[in-house]
Amino acid sequence: MSVPPLSASPHPASAYTFGPLAARNADLEVLLTDGLGGFALSSLAGVPTRCYSGLAVSQQPPVRRYSHLVSPLEILTVGQEDVALHALEIAPGVFEGRGLETLTGATIWDLLPEREQLVRGVRMRRRMCAPRHSGAVVYLYEVQSRVPVTLTLGGFFVDRDMHHVHRTAPTLNFVPQAGSREVRVQGERETRVSVHLPQGAGITAEALAPAPFSQRVYYRHDAARGEPEVEYTQGAALWQVHFPAGGGQVALVVQGVLQHGGALPPLPDPCAAYAEEVLRRRQLAEQAWQASGVQDELVATLAVAADAYLVQRVNVSAASSSLSVIAGYPWFADWGRDAMIALSGLTLVTGRYAEARDLLGTFLGALRRGLTPNNFHDDGTGAGFNTVDGALWLAVALERYARTTGDGPFIQTALPQLRELLRWHLEGTDHGIAADPGDGLLRAGEPGVQLTWMDVKIKDWVVTPRHGKPVEIQALWLAALGAEARLSEALGEVPRFAEQLGRAHQGFAALWKTEQSRTDAASRPGLAIPTGLPTSQPPLHTVLGLGGLTGMVGMGSMGLGSLSTSDEFLARPQPISSPSSSAPTQPAAALADLLAPGAEGHWQPDWSVRPNAAIALALPDTPATAAQTDAVIRDIETHLLTPVGLHTLSPLDPRYLGNYGGPQLVRDAAYHQGTVWPWPLGAFVEVLLSRGEVRRARAALAGLTGHLWEAGLGHVSEVFAGDDLTPGGCPFQAWSVAEVLRAHVLVARAEQAATQNPS
Repeated sequence: MSVPPLSASPHPASAYTFGPLAARNADLEVLLTDGLGGFALSSLAGVPTRCYSGLAVSQQPPVRRYSHLVSPLEILTVGQEDVALHALEIAPGVFEGRGLETLTGATIWDLLPEREQLVRGVRMRRRMCAPRHSGAVVYLYEVQSRVPVTLTLGGFFVDRDMHHVHRTAPTLNFVPQAGSREVRVQGERETRVSVHLPQGAGITAEALAPAPFSQRVYYRHDAARGEPEVEYTQGAALWQVHFPAGGGQVALVVQGVLQHGGALPPLPDPCAAYAEEVLRRRQLAEQAWQASGVQDELVATLAVAADAYLVQRVNVSAASSSLSVIAGYPWFADWGRDAMIALSGLTLVTGRYAEARDLLGTFLGALRRGLTPNNFHDDGTGAGFNTVDGALWLAVALERYARTTGDGPFIQTALPQLRELLRWHLEGTDHGIAADPGDGLLRAGEPGVQLTWMDVKIKDWVVTPRHGKPVEIQALWLAALGAEARLSEALGEVPRFAEQLGRAHQGFAALWKTEQSRTDAASRPGLAIPTGLPTSQPPLHTVLGLGGLTGMVGMGSMGLGSLSTSDEFLARPQPISSPSSSAPTQPAAALADLLAPGAEGHWQPDWSVRPNAAIALALPDTPATAAQTDAVIRDIETHLLTPVGLHTLSPLDPRYLGNYGGPQLVRDAAYHQGTVWPWPLGAFVEVLLSRGEVRRARAALAGLTGHLWEAGLGHVSEVFAGDDLTPGGCPFQAWSVAEVLRAHVLVARAEQAATQNPS
């Protein structure tokens, strides 16, 4: 066994170095995932800060996740002095171990963490990885010392559902395995712990008789969320590793053992597994560079971050698996709406077209009465279908996939499913979801159920009631109908919903408040497929091959010269007026957030200023004049735009709540009433670019670019407090990462185009 030096590894595509002070900040978190829903989470300094810290392993990928380890135990003996290199917070600001004070710094190499500690002239470097589909975390230690030293290794172990804590120390049995450097930690589940030494390096390992002890741990982030903040673990020292003068290397592997016969194979060579992960991450970055046409460190960082959310969904009874998306770490499982919104950034921008197809197949195969699962239950018992936008985002993602890949055979098999989806929405499905025969718009909602992405309910209190005809749902409905039309024509088939699309286009006018009655709907009769595509965008029948299925373009063969991933997004159908038109410059319109059901069948517009207007205008079939688009841009910039995303409600609204923190009741009340979300910023960037506002689009992304190194390192948080922009929610969120990456590529390609064509 030999830890490969960084000089011998592929040069990392991204790197970020933290000095001693920043490295000791226990609020900076790192995430490693195994592609099965399992993960290893800790602060950069190694301090556990949540009940989710340590190693969580999925028993039914990617759900039913259980915690096995909170932290490794690490004690360095130099001469007669024992120094604990781990650090456990046992009360606010009180630590067991000297892990923080001995830190000299840390570096993130393609999001693989490495930290260095210094004790009495002895340097120890620790690297980590979670090998693919292993249910394991690997710790690689490299000791540099002029004198012989001893490193004691073990861990602080638990055996529980990852969402809970042990109120008292768990009962665990530590069973050394004869003839090997392995200990089995046995509770209701089992954990395999092993130590690995290089051959012929003069390093020896002495097995210790396990003497478990109870160790209190305080979780600061859980305390801040009003959750149980104290846990009792079982600590145990398992080996003493003796290094000669000069030092050497050793690896510690902690691996969960799956129940019900699904055991994962042990890692015979953890250093080889680490080297494979280093190479894999570099390849992910290069693949994204090639697919996006943007070769910079931000694309590399976010492409590697995107990989964390793509997971295998295993059907145990059918002995099969498919791809899904974990909505956020550490506590979310896979969610349909999140997966479809994030698909473009996670897979198409990064060149992972096979994964995009597999992901679409997962949710096409899970349709029920035209609806996608809103979420798969974390206990593996089923799914919830309480969403109106998930299936519509699936239609949008399907068309984006077609434009990006030219994969006609897949589109031909998916088109009947898309039509069935639309039929259910047209005729009516669950939760009151149905097209209104009067105006063609999509109505949705029933008492006690929230169906849009603003879906918070606290007992009987619906915080953001949006029953009726929400604006982004109407834009998604138009986009889904339009996708069926364009995909049908591309395959040489007759669109099935042309009349409904035309009627809904005209009905959308009710959402506009304008000084003029004219909208683009009036100038788009019938199918009204929007015009004004940039010349770099071929029509779908060209992308998929002329003459139906004959001569279809194969996956990945489009090339950047004709249709790249970012071209596809830049080349969405645009408003008819161009940025250089003579449209009025003063705001002349507002876009309602919702048409709510009123008395005697009337629909009442809700003029709340929310980011849903940006989401609507970024979609390909939304009727809007240049003046209307400009008015919405001004509203968003005036009321919603922050350095890290868009407020969910204008701060000038009396319902605005600027604090996102504390107990769940407080957080949920503010979740969509002013809290800032990063993911809608991707749509706003698209709207700005549609008006030629490239510099403003770049400026809108600047704060999130810096945020990558402020909370969940290399990732983007779920939300931010409305007033002080403190990161909140999941520190690692799929659609936040995906949309920031997609938006960055959009802007970078626009900047490249402006440089090449300065006129």
